[in-house]
Amino acid sequence: MQDPAKASTPKTKQRVSMTVDSMSTETTQTTEPADDLYVFPVSFAQQRLWFLDQFEPNSPFYNIPVAVRLHGRLDLTILQTVLDEIVDRHEILRTTFGTENGDPVQLIALTGSIPLTQIDLRDLPAADRQHEAMRLANEEAKRPFNLNTGPLLRAHLYQLAPDDFVAIFNMHHIISDGWSIGVFIREISVLYDAFAAKRPSPLPELPIQYADFADWQRKWLQGDVLQAQLDYWVDKLGPDLPVLEMPTDRPRPAVQSSRGASLSLQLSAILTHQLKNLSRESGTTLFMTLLAAFHTLLYRTTNQETINIGSPIANRNQGEIEGLIGFFVNTLVLRADLHDNLTFRDLLAQIKETTLGAYAHQDVPFESLVEALQPERDMSHSPLFQVMFILQNMPNQAQAASDLTLEMVDVETGTSTFDITLSMAETGDGGMNAAVEFNTDLFDHATIERLLIHFEVLLNGIITNPNETIARLPLLTPTEKQQLLVSWNDTQAAFPLDQCVHQLFEQQVERGPEETAVFHPTHKLNGLPVEQLTYAQLNAKANQLAHYLRDHGVKPESRVAICLDKSPEMIIAILAVLKAGGAYLPLDPTHPAERLTFMIEDAQPEVIITEEAFSSQLSAFNPENSQQSTDNGQQTTPDHSQFTINN
Repeated sequence: MQDPAKASTPKTKQRVSMTVDSMSTETTQTTEPADDLYVFPVSFAQQRLWFLDQFEPNSPFYNIPVAVRLHGRLDLTILQTVLDEIVDRHEILRTTFGTENGDPVQLIALTGSIPLTQIDLRDLPAADRQHEAMRLANEEAKRPFNLNTGPLLRAHLYQLAPDDFVAIFNMHHIISDGWSIGVFIREISVLYDAFAAKRPSPLPELPIQYADFADWQRKWLQGDVLQAQLDYWVDKLGPDLPVLEMPTDRPRPAVQSSRGASLSLQLSAILTHQLKNLSRESGTTLFMTLLAAFHTLLYRTTNQETINIGSPIANRNQGEIEGLIGFFVNTLVLRADLHDNLTFRDLLAQIKETTLGAYAHQDVPFESLVEALQPERDMSHSPLFQVMFILQNMPNQAQAASDLTLEMVDVETGTSTFDITLSMAETGDGGMNAAVEFNTDLFDHATIERLLIHFEVLLNGIITNPNETIARLPLLTPTEKQQLLVSWNDTQAAFPLDQCVHQLFEQQVERGPEETAVFHPTHKLNGLPVEQLTYAQLNAKANQLAHYLRDHGVKPESRVAICLDKSPEMIIAILAVLKAGGAYLPLDPTHPAERLTFMIEDAQPEVIITEEAFSSQLSAFNPENSQQSTDNGQQTTPDHSQFTINN
């Protein structure tokens, strides 16, 4: 076996690995499957993605595309040299994956190059070039990777004009993360500027490589170290793991899909400045304030009092790995306990405590946390949480390199990892961009647009009065308030004053006797499953009961108590009482027996209509035992009482 030092880049003279407290120059052992490949263990995060890829190969689900607009004189030869230098610096960019004894491993090539695929769009009309460039970029963003054969980084360049280009760099998540994209773009800018001026690379040699991190992580994060961190999370999250039930536009599929889209909203610089000021005054970070606001939005949308939100953390605690490209990011589960009387400031204090605790126990791999908590397996949604919140800590602003300006542009992957992911990033004008990636099997674009608008209204409300309870903070726009309080309440309509409700119902029976009047898919009537009743059937059953009630003394102004669950029988009973001329008194069967007894003694109903389940508390009555007539019978008038309520 060759000296392991030769497994690293030519610039790195020896393999180094991390100890628990610091970095050392301790040699890492490797095996040699071929002359140009070296084997290293995968990190915990890589192992999870590798297994997911085995489960669903050739999926673009974990692509990380980044598109850059380049303005100025671009030397293609220099750009290719820059890419080669970056691949030479970072072993992870020339890594593929295989197995050893059935376990996934990293296969690191000694050398590698990422060809820059060039496509000239200048033959197209000038007005069509940008659209075509972004169409091609979006297609590339959705093209899957093969973890076995690689490469796991691809580069395409679309030329729109002599001084206008769009480049897209697409990486698989198993070799990269959001922080790594920032490293990658920064190194392109720095190296291009140096090489264009015929200077050597100004970047310092990397002290370690990603494989060293993976090897260290495997050795350190085990035994008591791992268990101590797991104990924190099990205590914090277990055993009940709430599933966030957002109101969706379509039923949730039995198996979660990755089909998605994204929408964004620009927040003003003034609002962003105010949010930062509130964070400073509260002794929190901007991340904590925005996370608390997102928890509030979800609480108001779902009315659920326990909500888990996932959030990525860079997981780069040592200075030696800050400049590395690789999959370091870990996912934290941030829980909030909410209720109507909780003020936003109180919630913010709770979020601060939760977040700091999570940071102190951030090393637990997400897959280890899932294994420890053992959530109930349900293919319709992700475990532990269904929504994610991300605050990008690298401003999305233009960078300069020699005669070039590099500007990040959005690219659409057409996927969504979770039901909803809210990503926020500061922009060059001092504002913030709030982007939502959402599952299109669940949500329409209009729903997410409305959610983003409500979030902006909520943030302004928080700034106005952070001491307000989260139940009373504003969500609706002035237009929505007008619609809800005025437009939709403009229900005045002409109504016949000489007819009763049940008489109008009988007219509907005549117009459409065979149309469905009641639908109840899980209901049983007289012991038999009955999914629906037509108007004719409903009317006949109500008439039958009405005649029975009259035979038992019910007449105009008589009081009849109804103690039934919400069911077709309840509708039959109400109609029957009205047809008999009586006034019905509703009794909730879930109320305590003492309360029901008081209401009955106070109202003195002549008849009680209930079901066998409540016979121990009330007199039972089964209308199906009656053989009375099914015609409409005598009529009552609008002057008779129809409803009685007991306070």
